[in-house]
Amino acid sequence: MNTVDEELTTEKPKARGPAEKTREAGPHHRLHPPTRNIAVWGPLLAVAVLATLFIMGVWRHVQTAREEQAFAQENSQVVVNVQTVHRNHKPVDLILPGSVDANQSTTLYARTNGYLGKWFVDIGDNVKQGQLLAVIDTPDVEQQLRQAEGTLNQAKANFEIARVTAVRWQELYDKRVVAAQDNDQQQSAYQNAAAAVSAAQANVNLLQQQLSFNQIVAPFDGRITNRFLDIGALVSQGSGSGGTQIYSLEQTDPLLIYVYVPQSNAPLVHPGVMAKLLVREYPGRDFEAAVTRTAGAIDPNSRTLLTELQIPNKDGTLFAGMYGEIEFSLTDNGNAPVIVPANAYIFRTEGPQVVLVRGDGKIHWQTIQVGRDYGTELEALSGVKDGDKVVVNPTDDLQEGMQVTAQEAKPAAAQGSAGGQGGTANAGGGAGSSWNATGGGNGVNASGASGEAGNAQGGTSQPAKMPKGP
Repeated sequence: MNTVDEELTTEKPKARGPAEKTREAGPHHRLHPPTRNIAVWGPLLAVAVLATLFIMGVWRHVQTAREEQAFAQENSQVVVNVQTVHRNHKPVDLILPGSVDANQSTTLYARTNGYLGKWFVDIGDNVKQGQLLAVIDTPDVEQQLRQAEGTLNQAKANFEIARVTAVRWQELYDKRVVAAQDNDQQQSAYQNAAAAVSAAQANVNLLQQQLSFNQIVAPFDGRITNRFLDIGALVSQGSGSGGTQIYSLEQTDPLLIYVYVPQSNAPLVHPGVMAKLLVREYPGRDFEAAVTRTAGAIDPNSRTLLTELQIPNKDGTLFAGMYGEIEFSLTDNGNAPVIVPANAYIFRTEGPQVVLVRGDGKIHWQTIQVGRDYGTELEALSGVKDGDKVVVNPTDDLQEGMQVTAQEAKPAAAQGSAGGQGGTANAGGGAGSSWNATGGGNGVNASGASGEAGNAQGGTSQPAKMPKGP
């Protein structure tokens, strides 16, 4: 039993590993880390290398695909040259024929009968309003006036007798001495005498007025343009064919000119608009004119607006009756016409059309109504508006709804002649692809089959860009 207990209580020495043996060896020996098994790390390293290579390959493939997609998208669209539609705010020159007229013109007739006794002015003389021009001798009227004055005096005497008699008879009637009938007769005679005086006075006034017409005076400031009678000529009162013309008088400062403005320009012509009078007899000289009034209505027969202009003529250079031309320089800031380039216009079976590039970059064939032709530009009355972009030199290859890339082109007036070889080519895959070459040379059709349609414009050459290879 004791032997067994001793064996149980006695501890057996533990097995010592290499590390412990090393530690027991003393301080003169170095410590080494435990050696890892390469079988564990080898597979992990291989997996990491493979993953890295895979990621690099995928990234390279994605990058190449993106470049190819960008190239295909860039070159699959047609590049078109466009110009922006604008309103024509330039002044519109309008030249209209017209005849120069006097501001006031009249023919002086005789208002009384007689003989031309004196004249004081002749043709070409300038006269003032109220100035005495001629005197007519009127012996017949003078005698008629004397006779009328005598009749008036006689009527006044009869009136006075009738008045006194009427007063007396009224007093007798009030005393009941005479009958009412007799008194009424006397009162009526008194009223008749008063009426006779009024009639005689009116006749005298008429003859005095006729006698005053023996003096011919100027009704306004002006110039004598004609004298029809000499001294001693018989003068008959009246006008037209029944009367005798004595003078013609015109006011030539200012002068008037009447023109007929076409309906298309009528809204721009109103009082205050300035113009120039061109007269062949004065080459190189312009006379300022101003619109004073318009008829305010269009003539339905000629579709024109009658317009009056006033021209200062203080020095008398211009003469009434001259032929001239009025030159307007009209500007419409509020409703100016829309202008499109002439090379953007094409006539099809649907009528005159232009090709619009909408905001989403798609083509739209738009029918327009053409107005005036300015050579390099046309006036569009309807169909387009200010700010629209139209394709210059369009072709039938531009289909409705086609996606295009628009580039601003210079106006036709600013473009020079197209020259040089080369071209910018944009092409898409598939048959029937389109291209746009900006140059005098040939365009390029890339990444696609045969079949191409071109639109050439003068400009610089830009080669098509190809995607980088993997």
